[in-house]
Amino acid sequence: MNLNCSSWQDYGMSIKHFAFAKFSEVTEDCFLLFTLILLMFLASVIGNALIVLTIWTSSVLHTPMYFFLANLSLLEIGYTCSVIPKMLQSLVSEARGISREGCATQMFFFILFAISECCLLAAMAFDRYMAICSPLHYAARMSRGVCAHLAMVSWGVGCMISLGQTNYIFSLNFCGPCEINHFFCDLPPILALACGDTSHNEAAVFVVTILCISSPFLLITASYGRILAAVLVMPSPEGRHKALSTCSSHLLIVTLFYGSGSVTYLRPKASHSPGVDKLLALFYTVVTSMLNPIIYSLRNKDVKAALRRTLSKKKVLTPSQ
Repeated sequence: MNLNCSSWQDYGMSIKHFAFAKFSEVTEDCFLLFTLILLMFLASVIGNALIVLTIWTSSVLHTPMYFFLANLSLLEIGYTCSVIPKMLQSLVSEARGISREGCATQMFFFILFAISECCLLAAMAFDRYMAICSPLHYAARMSRGVCAHLAMVSWGVGCMISLGQTNYIFSLNFCGPCEINHFFCDLPPILALACGDTSHNEAAVFVVTILCISSPFLLITASYGRILAAVLVMPSPEGRHKALSTCSSHLLIVTLFYGSGSVTYLRPKASHSPGVDKLLALFYTVVTSMLNPIIYSLRNKDVKAALRRTLSKKKVLTPSQ
């Protein structure tokens, strides 16, 4: 169903507001999805916040690996908070509209956190490579300054790409329809609403996606290729198991994040389906963010021990408050 955009256009026939398509005409379906997304959203925010708090308060975890993990959790919080609240409102409310500026802002932060996460996952793979393949030089080469620099580069690249892509897309003219057939202001559904030829914009999105998804992924693949080669020549089975166990959580996060992202943005345009795109969007915006703290806390003894200490301190402090 296309919405009437006549009241949302200025005299130049440029749309000033959009509206998200209704998920379903069945109210019960909308409330069911609302409940599921809300629960996953709360689990994601609380879980990632606990990871950040645990790493911040536990001196045992003040190492490069956990520094990057804290940054990853901060990115996940920003990632979900940039799109989920408006998504939840659109599911159960008739107020499904969003201004052009609001849509651009949502897209900016979504791209910022997504691209930054791609780069940060590559930095985390490099950290594991240095720890396993060059342990004698690890402390010197992965100093606090180097780690901070890698994190800042990740955030900086995300900011620049996000600013450029958002400005490029919203410099287009939107003359109708105004209904976004998606849960949030993602790149493909917004481009689909633009008037005129958008082939250059679609090419730019594809090139940026290739560079910002494939390049970090190649670095991750190269790092783990070297790690695997180093592990295979280790004489001790215990040493091999310990080395691989420090990488398993990161590899699982990489698989989930890159798998859903690649299917969404790198598959041919002709194969895009609104229903599939929405399902994938839910997966990489809320499901992977929710799984991040679960994977790292359940599979990491240090994090579990520090988390128990953090929670026990909270319980001790609560009665006195």
